[in-house]
Amino acid sequence: MPADASRSSRRPYVVAHTAVSLEGATTGFPSSVGRFYELASTWQEDITLAGADTILAQEQALAAAARPGPAADGPLLAVVDGKGRIRQWQALRDVGHWSNVIALYAQSTPPRPASSTVPELVTGAERVDLAEAISELGRREGAEVVRVDSGGSLTGALLEAGLLDEVSLLIHPYLAGSRARNLWYGSAAYPAEVLELVDSQAFDDGLVWLRYRPAGQPAADHPGLP
Repeated sequence: MPADASRSSRRPYVVAHTAVSLEGATTGFPSSVGRFYELASTWQEDITLAGADTILAQEQALAAAARPGPAADGPLLAVVDGKGRIRQWQALRDVGHWSNVIALYAQSTPPRPASSTVPELVTGAERVDLAEAISELGRREGAEVVRVDSGGSLTGALLEAGLLDEVSLLIHPYLAGSRARNLWYGSAAYPAEVLELVDSQAFDDGLVWLRYRPAGQPAADHPGLP
């Protein structure tokens, strides 16, 4: 994306886009993956931000996936991996969704293998400093938009830290019931806050797309709004 003078001095715009059930769960119901990623293209993100748990849950599928190579026009994949658990960096790079990958580590992250070639960004002492990491990604990579594609733990941490500029929920017409083990905001102790509905859309299949931002934030700072 071309640089914008009004945004060059601030951190990238951060949106969490999540598929949920009626009670806010991210698991235990059939998700409309195609519609989810169709809507995700709204933001034309420069960086996809994921947590290590999300990537690890996909390792088996990743191992069997085709590897056409990096997507030249795709976003950068940044993975918060404070414990140094991810090993499939080359597969992530080559699966064809992203232009490259970068590992977000903390100073306490265990030493990496000598053969590791994945680019690194180290922030924070015991845990990855998300605010510093996102700001540095903006400076270092020229990123303007970061889309969070992850589970509740990372989204909740960003919410708790006041780092989300937008919450996007694709609500499915299902109650996950006893299968609802994970909520889109995790277990974060986030402060009470009023969110402003900035857009909504209902689809014939019962899906409803809701977009919220912190109340009082200028609409000009929200990419993709009508």
